[in-house]
Amino acid sequence: MDTTKVNKKHVLMVAHRGVSGLEPENSIPAFIAAGNRSYYGVETDVHVTADGQFIIIHDSRTGRVAEDDLNVEQSSYRLLRKIRLHNLCRKEIEAGLTSEDVVPREDLLLPSLEEYIRICKKYAKVCVLELKEAFAVSDIRRMIAEIKELGYLEQVIFISFDFDNMVHLRELLPNQQLQYLTSKYDGEVLGRLNQYNLDLDVHFAALTKEIVDEIHANGHKINCWTVDDKETAEKLVDWGVDYITYNILE
Repeated sequence: MDTTKVNKKHVLMVAHRGVSGLEPENSIPAFIAAGNRSYYGVETDVHVTADGQFIIIHDSRTGRVAEDDLNVEQSSYRLLRKIRLHNLCRKEIEAGLTSEDVVPREDLLLPSLEEYIRICKKYAKVCVLELKEAFAVSDIRRMIAEIKELGYLEQVIFISFDFDNMVHLRELLPNQQLQYLTSKYDGEVLGRLNQYNLDLDVHFAALTKEIVDEIHANGHKINCWTVDDKETAEKLVDWGVDYITYNILE
């Protein structure tokens, strides 16, 4: 099993939660799989644990991807690191397989922010880091300091659905690449991009060629998620988007 190749032309390709079409999402193997392929960036999701540590997972609970069901932000980092992820990639899940159908692996744990950053740094991939939930400003400051200590802040694009996260990040990092996540596009979204010098990270179905042109005319770049259909991806390439985020395409 491998990725499906597309004619990407100028577009920068981002692996969604690592190569989640081949490995368990947001896992160390998924990040390494992206590192060993042609992706420009590796997208992932970060939460703050109950004891103030940064851990990588998409959902607010662990039950969908792991053997235990814990509330991420109400659990300690140490407890969360003890659970093991199901050894299932997206294609296997879509095929109806369960964890009982595959061999368990002891290396599938929730990654730390440091592990994710170090893998991206090792393979020279840009980090596309989504802040899940609303972060306290103090947590954003600590996260920035941790990434800076690892020597990789310049290679991080921060993204979030929470607009306040975007505002705080812009105040703290005036020159950083920031992408405002949204499932829709309208005049209010464009106003926010213009006011805070943000790029757009939007669900692909919300885009038209005219919208792509308007966003570019206002000086912003466009990332779109999550595209797994080759024909759709190549249409977006022709429209001129700047980034596409994929599970399985490459």
